[in-house]
Amino acid sequence: MDDVLIVVTLLLVAGAATAAVVVRDPARQALVLSLLGLTLALLFTVLQAPDVALSQLAVGSALTPLLLLLSVRKIRRRGLPRPAEPSPSGSPAPAGARDPRGTA
Repeated sequence: MDDVLIVVTLLLVAGAATAAVVVRDPARQALVLSLLGLTLALLFTVLQAPDVALSQLAVGSALTPLLLLLSVRKIRRRGLPRPAEPSPSGSPAPAGARDPRGTA
């Protein structure tokens, strides 16, 4: 019975880890990372390591995703400058050139 439970939790961890890699949006990645932390905590509990499971719950399921979400929020608020886009002739646009879309 114990072996079956370990295999099931390992499969859950593998699925959550795969989902964390596949998801492209950073905010969703942080949420999936939290889910991964929960499944790892479950695995550590099944493996009879409650101290490691509690540490994983605190750090991997709560603190790390929270810091990632706050970082993503701050970056999205601030906005990153765009690199200079080449003009239709192929050379980069001059520094003071106006963007034809009106965004610069």
